[in-house]
Amino acid sequence: VTACEPVPKSDKLLKLTLKVGSEMRMVLSGIAQHYTPDALVGKTVVLLYNLAPRKMRGVESQGMILAAGEGDVCRLLTIDGDVDDGSGIS
Repeated sequence: VTACEPVPKSDKLLKLTLKVGSEMRMVLSGIAQHYTPDALVGKTVVLLYNLAPRKMRGVESQGMILAAGEGDVCRLLTIDGDVDDGSGIS
């Protein structure tokens, strides 16, 4: 995650800028009640990027980050250790 900011007029959405190999992707995620933007910058997250783009609140989301949880608990799926940006899931 290279940048993250709240989506205006939304209590739930964050706009994340992700480095995927040599390209940058914009992804919206409904995790604002669980994470602050500052807590996400620098994290290595798991991204599904072969989804059709979707426009929410006037912003196009180019994928979906993965998280797990139930009720008030939400945890991002992250990578344990170093991998290159854009590495595949195996």
